[in-house]
Amino acid sequence: MAVYTDVAADELAEFLRQYDIGELLSYKGIAEGVENSNFLLHTTKGSFFLTLYEKRVARGDLPFFLGLMAHLAGHGIVCPQPVRMTNGEILSSLAGRPAAIIDFLEGVWPRKPNATHCAAIGQALARLHLAGGDFPMHRANALSVKGWRPLFAEAAPRADGVQAGLASFLAAELDQLEESWPTQLPGGVIHADLFPDNALFLGDQLSGLIDFYFACNDLLAYDVAICLNAWCFEADHSFNVTKARAFLNAYGRERALSEAEQEALPLLARGAAIRFLLTRLVDWLNVPPGALVKPKDPLEYVRKLRFHQSVASVRDYGLSASGAMA
Repeated sequence: MAVYTDVAADELAEFLRQYDIGELLSYKGIAEGVENSNFLLHTTKGSFFLTLYEKRVARGDLPFFLGLMAHLAGHGIVCPQPVRMTNGEILSSLAGRPAAIIDFLEGVWPRKPNATHCAAIGQALARLHLAGGDFPMHRANALSVKGWRPLFAEAAPRADGVQAGLASFLAAELDQLEESWPTQLPGGVIHADLFPDNALFLGDQLSGLIDFYFACNDLLAYDVAICLNAWCFEADHSFNVTKARAFLNAYGRERALSEAEQEALPLLARGAAIRFLLTRLVDWLNVPPGALVKPKDPLEYVRKLRFHQSVASVRDYGLSASGAMA
């Protein structure tokens, strides 16, 4: 979440007349993340989120994202729901951007995730994968293996200014991933961006999953690998196998990873690391002037990638070869 596009109070008040959510009392921008412009609204009928979809989110993809949230909620996954306008539509425009209002969910995201948080995310991710099995819409993952080379080409000329030797390091890793990337593993709808700031908790209890604007169809185990990177490293970038074990064990109780998925997990984790490394690197090098956002450090994912390159087997993530906890 972030603010790239500012919205004047009178403009917002006029926009809200399309909805039956009461009169605007106050609003504020949320300066986190790097994708869309987000505002917390307080009205006479409650609290809501307003999202303005910036350039990375294509308007044609919005029915998939918003429809998926409704589908998942119907299968017991707690996630925000789009608020319909009085004409029944859920998409409008504000400040020259596609815009939508979604429900507000109570909770805060965990700044220091513990093993209990990780277990809750593992369970929720598996249930999401199962619930998405009969979602009728399809969206290809533009940021999977075929999308990494264009990102690298954009960042490579200035990559060594961020860290010496970074361009050659990335080029070599891309060569290996493109040659070895699995294609026959189970696939379906994935969240693709389930970081701690996209999960809300009340204490240790998960109260909702948010920000489905990278959701797509891809390998289910790739989503698992994204979460290993996002949830199971410490602030000093060391891997916490206790958290990983809790996450994978909880996931496996809902949806068991196949033997092929387990064997591919280290490679998938490398791919997940380079995906976020590259998008963070591009964002780091191209922050829009005046954006109320601090780009995330791409070098965090260099360290994570190096860890995954050193992994000998799935046992290093807390799984035995048979899928039982090590």
